This record gives sequence, C-alpha cells and structure tokens, in this order.
Amino acid sequence: MTGVPASAAGGHRRPAAAVRPAGLWNIANILTMVRLLLVPGFVLLMLHNGGYDPVWRSVAWAAFAIAMITDLFDGHLARRYNLVTDFGKIADPIADKAIMGAALICLSALSDLPWWVTGVILFREIGITLMRFWVIRIGVIPASRGGKLKTLAQGTAVGMYILALTGPLATLRFWVMAVAVILTVVTGLDYVRQAIVLRRAGRATEEATR
Repeated sequence: MTGVPASAAGGHRRPAAAVRPAGLWNIANILTMVRLLLVPGFVLLMLHNGGYDPVWRSVAWAAFAIAMITDLFDGHLARRYNLVTDFGKIADPIADKAIMGAALICLSALSDLPWWVTGVILFREIGITLMRFWVIRIGVIPASRGGKLKTLAQGTAVGMYILALTGPLATLRFWVMAVAVILTVVTGLDYVRQAIVLRRAGRATEEATR
C-alpha cells in the first residue's frame, strides 16, 4: 500500500451500481396480495353453515393463521431485499387491518366476542394507521416492542376465539384477549404521545428555518 488515493495515482474507481427500484410484482407484495385475497375467503369459511360448525371454524382458523404468518414475512422480506414499494407501504397496513377486522366483526356478529372489544381494537388500529400517515411527512413512528407484543397477543387471542374451544382453553382465551386489549390501549396511547412529540418537533424545525 502506498497510501496514495487511487485517483491521484491515475487509477479509476468503479462507480457504485445504482440500486434499481423494486417492481410491483415482488415476493413481498405478492404475499400482501395473498393476505388481501384471504379476507373474503376467511369470512365465507367463518360464516359457513351458520358460523358454528367446528370443522369450518378450524378451516377458517387455518386461513387466518396463513394471513398472520405472511404478515410476519412480507415486511421482513421487503426490508431485507430492498423490495419496499409505494404499493406495499399502503397495502400492507390495509391487509393487516382487514384480516383482523374481518375476524373481530365475524366473532362479534356470532356473539362469540363482545362488540366493545371489537370496537376498542378497531378504533385503535384504524386511528393509529391514520395518525402514521398524518405525521409521515415529518418522520416515521417505528414499531415498538410493545406494539409487536400487542400484535402477537391479538393474533393469538383472535385465533383462539375462531376455534371452537371449550373447557379450560375457552377460559384461557378470555384472559389472552384481556391481555391483548390492555396492550392495544397502552401501546395506542404511546403512539399518540410519539406522534404529538414528532409534530411539535416538526413545527419547531419549520419555525427555526423561516
């Protein structure tokens, strides 16, 4: 090594390869589309034969589980392999809320879950999604550890309610749902706090640059 930059020594550096934007038809977006298509299929399975057939409820649970699993993978794949697209940014949260909302509404319509539980969860999920778009010009509110635990608790609790459980498992799912509701409210309030702080910081920056 001479310690002399390549440019000074007459050498030529190879220009860095430009990162090509991800196309619409990539694996992350396809998984999101699959999740969206699962929503009407899940509703049909859930309500088939009156909505109380244990076999059909099990099949509906399988569709719900597939949707939850694809939710774990599509975002990870998009970030890891640079497959983030405008479609994915919009469709991914919509798909998440659609499958969870469909499950909650079906369960409440079948009197398996109180409507107030469905209302609290949907109000939080839709409200936080709209709030993220509200502050996205200033910054992104990252998913917190509590938010991830909330998603896990919701998915587990709703999945247990979809299955026709009896006995101790039916009692257990009540407490799992209670934990999910508490996490839903607590993390929702935390996201509101973060959004307010972010908006204030954005306004302060705008005023300082005037």
